[in-house]
This record gives sequence, C-alpha cells and structure tokens, in this order.
Amino acid sequence: MLTHVFIIVFGAAVGSFLNVVIFRLNSGESFLGGESRCFSCGKKLKWRELVPVFSFLIQKGRCRGCGSKISWQYPAVEIITGVLFLATFQLSKFNFDSCDICWFLYPYIWLLVSLLIIIAVYDLRHFIIPNKIVWIFNVLAFLNLLAHTKYAKPGFAFLSGVVFFLFFAALWFLSKGKWMGFGDAKLALGLGWLLGPVKTFSAFLISFWLGAFVGLLLIVLKKGKYTMMSRIPFAPFLIAGSLLSFFINFDILSFFNF
Repeated sequence: MLTHVFIIVFGAAVGSFLNVVIFRLNSGESFLGGESRCFSCGKKLKWRELVPVFSFLIQKGRCRGCGSKISWQYPAVEIITGVLFLATFQLSKFNFDSCDICWFLYPYIWLLVSLLIIIAVYDLRHFIIPNKIVWIFNVLAFLNLLAHTKYAKPGFAFLSGVVFFLFFAALWFLSKGKWMGFGDAKLALGLGWLLGPVKTFSAFLISFWLGAFVGLLLIVLKKGKYTMMSRIPFAPFLIAGSLLSFFINFDILSFFNF
C-alpha cells in the first residue's frame, strides 16, 4: 500500500514538471532552470505553492498574489501522471516477457508515458504536436522492438509502426492536412513500434471511437461552437486508445473471433 502511495506521489511530482515543460515548450524559456511564477502577475511561487494537487486545492485554484485563476491543467496533468505511473507498476507484467526485469522497465515506461502526456496536452492547447518530443518518443519506442517479443516478432512490430504511419500520412496527404496533421502520422510510427500489430489495431479503433464520441458530444452540448467541420486535435484520442490497449492488454480482434 505504501508503495502505491509513493508511486502516485512520485507521479504527481513528475506531472508538475511536465506542466512546466508544456507551458514553456517552444516559448524560448528553459524548463530545466528558472523559478516558477504566476503567468498573470509574475509573482515568484514559494515551495508551498508548488505542492502537486494540494496547493491548487488549498488556494482554491487562484494565485495568492493577484487572485487570477490557475489553469485546471495543473492538477489534471499531475493526477493523470500519478494514475498512469501506478498503472505501469500494476500492469507492466502483462506487457513483457518477465516481470523479473520490471524494476528496470518502470523508468522506461514512465518516460514514454510522460512524453505522451506532453504531446497530448500540448496538442490540446496548440493544435500541433511538438516535433522534438515526438521524435524522442519514437526513438525510445524503437528500442522496445529489441525486448518486446511476447506478442509479436520484432519484424512484425516494426511493420506495425510503418503501416500505422503510412495510414495517417495518407490521410494527411489526401486531405492536404484538413483531416489529419502530419504530426499524428509521426506519433503513430512510435505507437506502432511500442504496441505491436495486434494492440496497434485495437488502439486504432479505440482512438477513432473515442474521437467520434467526444466530437458528437461537443456538437450536442455546445451547439453553434462545434460542428461536423470543427477542428479537434486527434493526438489525445490516439494516445488514450494506445494507453488503454497497452495497459489492459486489449485485443479487440478476440471479440470477433479473429
């Protein structure tokens, strides 16, 4: 139990750092140095104002200096990161040949999850996938081909990434960027390498179902603001579908007896 609590707290702390990366990425500011401050008034934040989740709740979501609202992104990313780190600890044994090396794999998967969180949230904020982050993810995912052999041979896993990439690249090319961004294709390459062919197909279907459901929900709940032609970032759905497929070991083909 204490181990679980520690992992969630550790994940939330990492999530706090991920927020810094997301807000400062491509802004000209370094996320490795500099003091945290309020974006509205510039007030330097003290340590007690930087405690993941709790500081947001204690301050009622507002800056102590100017009273401006603090983005819900901060606690959301911290909580999601903590939960996904715990999911890694609990479910990694279903994704690798031997849990005897899970102690080594945890940091690896935590790093991949962290990169995916940055990509998803950044895409939600700016409608673009950060190129540097996605290629770091792809390089790390490629390393997975060397160890991940339980459900697919490395050659098939490599091809799953290539096919996943080509599908999204074709959508981008045929629509001239209207249906899908090329960043989604680059992200799909690494996700395919991470998941392997079976899980990649499951992630593909789940992501499109999630995207369609949320899109219709937005049209119904926010009439006039969203239409069938509205632009919605797809990377968050692609990542959500991939994480569900990865952690739950979900094989959608089994439901159809394939």
